[in-house]
Amino acid sequence: MKQISRGEFIRLSGLTLAGALVSDVVFANHLFSCNNTAKEDVELMKKLILNNDTKVKSILNSVPLNPTIKLSSFRGVAGAITTMTASISNSGSEYYKSKLLAEKLNQEIDVLLKEQYSDGTLDAGGNRQSPPDTAFILEYICPAAALLKSNKQSDLALLRAKLKKFILNAGEAMVTGGVHTPNHRWVICAALANINSLYPDARYVRRIDEWLAEGIYINEDGHYSERSGIYSAVIDKALITMARLLNRPQLLDIVHKNLTTYFYYTEPNGDLVTLDSKRQDQFMNLKVTKFYLQYRYMAIRTNNRMFAYMVNTIENLPDFTSDILSDSLAFFMENDELRKQIPVEGKVVNDFEKFFAISNLARIRRGKTSVTLFGGNDKPVMIVSGRSSNPNFLMYRKGDAILKYMRLSTSFFRMGYFSSDGIVKEGNKYVLKETKEADYYQPLTEEFRKADGDYKLSESSDGRFWNKMDFDSRKKSNVKKQITVIEITENNGMLSLDFKVDGPPNVEVTIEMCFKQGSNITGAILDEKKNCFLKSGLGELSLGADIIQFGPGKCEHLNIENLDSEEYTYHQGSLRTNGEHVYITGFTPFYHKMTIS
Repeated sequence: MKQISRGEFIRLSGLTLAGALVSDVVFANHLFSCNNTAKEDVELMKKLILNNDTKVKSILNSVPLNPTIKLSSFRGVAGAITTMTASISNSGSEYYKSKLLAEKLNQEIDVLLKEQYSDGTLDAGGNRQSPPDTAFILEYICPAAALLKSNKQSDLALLRAKLKKFILNAGEAMVTGGVHTPNHRWVICAALANINSLYPDARYVRRIDEWLAEGIYINEDGHYSERSGIYSAVIDKALITMARLLNRPQLLDIVHKNLTTYFYYTEPNGDLVTLDSKRQDQFMNLKVTKFYLQYRYMAIRTNNRMFAYMVNTIENLPDFTSDILSDSLAFFMENDELRKQIPVEGKVVNDFEKFFAISNLARIRRGKTSVTLFGGNDKPVMIVSGRSSNPNFLMYRKGDAILKYMRLSTSFFRMGYFSSDGIVKEGNKYVLKETKEADYYQPLTEEFRKADGDYKLSESSDGRFWNKMDFDSRKKSNVKKQITVIEITENNGMLSLDFKVDGPPNVEVTIEMCFKQGSNITGAILDEKKNCFLKSGLGELSLGADIIQFGPGKCEHLNIENLDSEEYTYHQGSLRTNGEHVYITGFTPFYHKMTIS
């Protein structure tokens, strides 16, 4: 793993850090060969103005905020301010210099000023007087202020003054405030860079340098510490802002490396692979549209064909209009580099096998077939933000036919899903292995006994439960172990899987496959709860013209309850998601081979 300190990245040359991640053909360019003479992308700007105006219309037609109801989030208000500012300041907009819009803008900024605390912060959900959440608001408000600063419309003078007041108040919080999570540092730094570009103050830059002195962590896989699609997009945007406004282009090397990684993490339909995230998105569906502005800026800045390809991919997604065109005009107006035509054609080799060894995640693309293997959960597995705990070890796609995930669970002491201790790559074979251990406990020896029996409330050594048993002082006995090995071999998009589960006999083993909801499943037997059991032979999933075959099956029991672990079921929780579920079952010693193609 690698941590880049501020001193190190300042010394970096203009060459990319990401050369090991992609072929020489893809990166036949210079990282900072910015084309300053590029023409404006006129057609894209027309679309941005049109869709921004549509968004403005919906804002004007919406029900006004009820002043008696306290807001718990202000991003919607800030976003509306940015959207309206873009239209009122753009000569191509039907709302250019609109007095109605000016009135609405004053109302919206009044909401922010009213709710802003004396220390410059806002609340956000459960985060009270939150500097980082205020920084997220400034991501919208500062570009709006920059546009209005150059807009000499006389009836906007009061609005400009209000925005300045809000921003300078918030600047005090940015100079002194703290953070919760790794990405918050760079969001605050970006906010400070934005404020400094509007109202220069050496204190803002000094505070940025304090945070940067901690070093920006990025590992050899190209991941930030949170390994999260949501927050990678946030950090990339923040670093680009600092690079632009503080004239620190070396920060773009880090962005370049992360964006390269997310090329490999993007499915053909724009879905992002998130199962290795350490944050909330490990259980969410995300689209690569979150990275559009970052890919576009870097494609223009670096002439990088991979990034240009990603821009083209995002622009052709169904979500591009709602996610980007409807609320990005202000950012294009504030940053003229985004308005340029991309100088190179987007080209990539879309057939690859990429193993991210630190994350223990493999991505394989063979034409329409896309495979994800994962074995990199944090141990011990804990269900909490900041740790990786997703039990999905395999995802498989062939066009519209999608195996959302494959999991394995056993009834071994109700310890839940298989969670591999990493991945070992052997040629075109990936080996996943986990050892589970459950213990029994002997009587306390004399030195630890208490006459009243009031022992320390403590966690069992296997982490399954708590009791007033003083487990740490007891000798373990009757120790039971279960060893699970899954070997997965890939050959031109076809997977061969070899399952081995050894340990105490007669333990129920369940292989769980969840296919995209609405898929047609054949070859499996449906039970009364609409779960499918593949008893023998091959099963088939079809959606549209695309088909995935899987099997042969095995069905030795029908118990598919409590797969999640005692920790989940105690809280009546479940990791089961929507979809068409197919199960293969057996007992230990369990040996089963199957293919997916």
